[in-house]
Amino acid sequence: MPLPDSDSTQTNLTQTGSTQTDSMCVESTHSMQNKRFEAEAQELVRLLNIMTALRDPEQGCPWDLEQTYATIAPYTIEEAYELADAVERGDMLGLQDEAGDLLFQVVYYSQLAREDGLFDFADIARHAADKMIRRHPNVFGNAKTADAEAQIKAWAEIKRAERANKQAKATTQKASALDAIPLALPALIRAAQLSSRAAESGFEWSKLTDVWAKVREEEKELQEAPDHHHQSEEFGDLLFALVNVGRWMGIDPETALRRANDKFERRFRALEKQLSKQNHTDQNHMDQNHTPKQISEMQKIWEQIKQEGSQTADQK
Repeated sequence: MPLPDSDSTQTNLTQTGSTQTDSMCVESTHSMQNKRFEAEAQELVRLLNIMTALRDPEQGCPWDLEQTYATIAPYTIEEAYELADAVERGDMLGLQDEAGDLLFQVVYYSQLAREDGLFDFADIARHAADKMIRRHPNVFGNAKTADAEAQIKAWAEIKRAERANKQAKATTQKASALDAIPLALPALIRAAQLSSRAAESGFEWSKLTDVWAKVREEEKELQEAPDHHHQSEEFGDLLFALVNVGRWMGIDPETALRRANDKFERRFRALEKQLSKQNHTDQNHMDQNHTPKQISEMQKIWEQIKQEGSQTADQK
């Protein structure tokens, strides 16, 4: 058997050393990760214990003891919006705070359900973990996805199968593509979900220009509506058509409108300050009876504020 030459021996030693080093790095990473998870689990257990103490029948908090699923739900919605606001403002400390508040809402529901013998936090976490594994066969299974767009389509198919399975267990009626879209969702978000579900089922325009044509059709019907009732109905149809435009353009309508609200508020406050400086009046008590000249001046200031805002955005 020929002896390996020195170059071959060195190569084998290098490869072996590299493999051992890689293995040690992986073990070290897993060890640090496990320690972090242990610390996080301790804090979660602490939070669960706090919730249990708050709901203790003998020594708990009177307010917390009065709460139900229904009374807590509005706070959950509020906390979700506050978290979204922190994200929108880029406030990472605020995000940490609001994420904690939202987590506490989940802990609250788990405590109420545990008291009723329905489920507990472990069931919630297990269900979420199982769902993520089921919906990511490309990570936890052998499925392959080419890109993010293909993944979104795969998710839609998996979710559709889940809804059908859930409906089959609940009733003998045929499942609808629109099942499980909560009525309590903000109208714009629900419109986007209804539109998306319908499109997944094949009820869809062939191109974006067709969607724009629908917008113009709804706009015309709104303008020609004979009374307030029909105007309100056609206005809703126009909004829904615009939601579809947003879906085709990859724009979330709720986020877009929230940003438009923020922009208007920012500009109007700037307008109030400018008028207050010029007229030496209280910006919170602007005169509503403006002359045409004053209105023209306000519009001029408004356009200037818009232009300055656009320049600032371009610089960013």
